[in-house]
Amino acid sequence: MSTYEICECTEQSCRFRFPAAAGELASHRCPWCGGQTVLRHTLPAAPLESPSKPAPPPSRQLAALVDNVRSTFNTGSIFRSADGAGLSHLYLCGVTPTPHHPKLTKTALGAEMSVPWSHHRNALLLAQQLQTAGHTLWALERTHPAPLPVRSIFAAPPLPDPLVLVLGSEVAGIDPDLLALCTEMLSIPMAGRKQSLNVAVAFGIAAFALRHCPALPPTTTGG
Repeated sequence: MSTYEICECTEQSCRFRFPAAAGELASHRCPWCGGQTVLRHTLPAAPLESPSKPAPPPSRQLAALVDNVRSTFNTGSIFRSADGAGLSHLYLCGVTPTPHHPKLTKTALGAEMSVPWSHHRNALLLAQQLQTAGHTLWALERTHPAPLPVRSIFAAPPLPDPLVLVLGSEVAGIDPDLLALCTEMLSIPMAGRKQSLNVAVAFGIAAFALRHCPALPPTTTGG
């Protein structure tokens, strides 16, 4: 396992403190002022996964449709959050990069190997197919005017199963025709001047919030 060193600059006017890979020659010089550094701690790298502890099976199917998210770093981060929240599938659509792109792995950190995914050229056609197969589509969006009332992600109704959370482009939002297929519109309450979050950050919040939402009771048929 890799180890890391916590180094500190010895210059009293600097005292820059930073981590570096153990034995890395550059760590002997402060990257801020060029002064000498001193080793404060040696510690193992944080584990990315626990092979001895298999992930518990998800209680219900939760997937995401990621349409025209351009950034490889955003998509890699979405993979990482999808793994942590136990999503069953990522549907990557349009220009959304796939794990075949080498830059995506820098933020996915191996999650692209554990989360099932597929690529689709046309998100609208895919969404129609998913609906036909019994999936419910919910949008994570702040579109105004909206075809549906916008609910807080923290006040979501009980989750149907299977559910697909729909994300759209960083700049254009969700395709209006795709949005029209969604039965709920969810948003994250904002307390500052900005009205939205980075798409990968928003997805991470939404994925974990939905994972812990109550589920609809199973339907029963009388006889």
